[in-house]
Amino acid sequence: MEYILQITPALLRGAGVTLGLFAVVLPLSLPLGFLTTLLQRCRFRPLAWLANGYVFVMRGTPLMLQLFFFYFGLPFVPWIGKYLTMAAFPCACVSFTLNYAAYFAEIFRGGLLSIDKGQYEASKVLGLSRAQTMLRVIVPQMIRVTLPSIGNEAITLVKDTALVTAIALPEILHYAKGAVTRDFTTAPFVVAAVIYLLINLVVALAFQQMERRFAYAGREGGGLR
Repeated sequence: MEYILQITPALLRGAGVTLGLFAVVLPLSLPLGFLTTLLQRCRFRPLAWLANGYVFVMRGTPLMLQLFFFYFGLPFVPWIGKYLTMAAFPCACVSFTLNYAAYFAEIFRGGLLSIDKGQYEASKVLGLSRAQTMLRVIVPQMIRVTLPSIGNEAITLVKDTALVTAIALPEILHYAKGAVTRDFTTAPFVVAAVIYLLINLVVALAFQQMERRFAYAGREGGGLR
């Protein structure tokens, strides 16, 4: 027990980095993902192709590879590489945001496809513009449908932050691995697992609460009829 109390402060410092990365990536990747979904549906085909290509590349290659590309690869880009060099934390934020935005784009696309076309027609009959229809009618229903999937991705995000130890960013796993190497015991890994579980418990409970609120709002509103 004394040993666990001794190593816990360092792991909690790592948890601060994990939570900081989570707090940056989730608010940035959600709107970027929704924007990507809209671009995928754009009538200007080159923009739609570009958005689809971005989603295909980000979902089709490992996040670790993307992290290495942005951290180790960008500085070697001819002529402009020196301007693209980033410290570990900003690099992790950029890599994770672009990656998760692609996954959120597919989640939002599925959410939009699940909405009855009658909602669009009813909005048009009521004289709502396309922007008003999207913001007041479609988006609230889309969020209600996609919230469970968004919650799952948020939990995955917490776990994926462990990947940044590969670029020497001192998050939870970084400190745990250092303690295991130094002290020849697996106890730090157990403590790290408990910290990850506690963080994800809070995230899961938060999303469950949001799901209940949106479900209640959906029963009260029910969209346009």
